[in-house]
Amino acid sequence: QVQPVESGGGSVQIGGSLRLSCARSQITGSSRLMGWFRQAPGKEREGVAAITSYSGKTYYVDSVKGRFTISQDNAKNTVYLQMNSLQPEDSAMYYCAAATNVNLWYRSATYNAWGRGTQVTVSS
Repeated sequence: QVQPVESGGGSVQIGGSLRLSCARSQITGSSRLMGWFRQAPGKEREGVAAITSYSGKTYYVDSVKGRFTISQDNAKNTVYLQMNSLQPEDSAMYYCAAATNVNLWYRSATYNAWGRGTQVTVSS
């Protein structure tokens, strides 16, 4: 396995919660930065949150601050994205990605390993 594997997506109602998980591969386990991105149909891929592997420093896009929390369990080699107060605009395919540097966390080009994604749908 050479890429992260996401899980935990699904369908929820407005205001609901989901927790996404990202299992890091042995190769990407040495990455310095793990990020979550999302892409809705017809829109560009957007950086949602990221966390540095060693210090645990976190980054968030403004639209999810206070609602989403990224965390990691290094013993389990897993990164999580807890999503609360979900809104229809959060509906998208969510991707986990790994990077060997920690600059420009929000740029897709920073990351060199990507998962296949997990779908999140928020409806009324």
